[in-house]
Amino acid sequence: MSDDELIDRIKAGDETAAEELIDRYYDAIRRYCSWHCTAPEKAEDLTQETFFKLFRNLPEYRARNKFKAYLYTIANRLCIDESRKSPFYSLEDAGEIAGGKNEIVQAENREEIRRLLGVLSDEQREAVVLRFGQELGFSEIAKVMGCSMRTAQSRVRNGLRLMKKEFGDER
Repeated sequence: MSDDELIDRIKAGDETAAEELIDRYYDAIRRYCSWHCTAPEKAEDLTQETFFKLFRNLPEYRARNKFKAYLYTIANRLCIDESRKSPFYSLEDAGEIAGGKNEIVQAENREEIRRLLGVLSDEQREAVVLRFGQELGFSEIAKVMGCSMRTAQSRVRNGLRLMKKEFGDER
């Protein structure tokens, strides 16, 4: 069942559809929020707040096969608000983020990923994490980051180029 079909069922009052939607995206949103937070508890709070805001604003959502971008936009804005309170971006779980669905990443790989992500600007890092850690498409990244699709592509491409250069310098 598509996300938009689940949304229609939720709007009709189907609680099992809401549970299914949460099950589908909860872990990915938590990983995304973890990248922005210094404490796992705060990432959990932001994840829960993301879903709270989603369901509160659901009557205004217009299904156009863009749900994933809509959900990540909510999480992104909450994380930005949180980062304004605490300007430190934690890369503690960078291995998990970069691994996407592969939750098991060796400690030395985490350090390397953390170091490589550290050479990027905030915008490049966000675009790379959304693309490869959260598996969003460029149009979804553009919506989440509030930029054009070409800008999203450019941020990912330039970020990868910098990471490749940094990785090459180590060899």
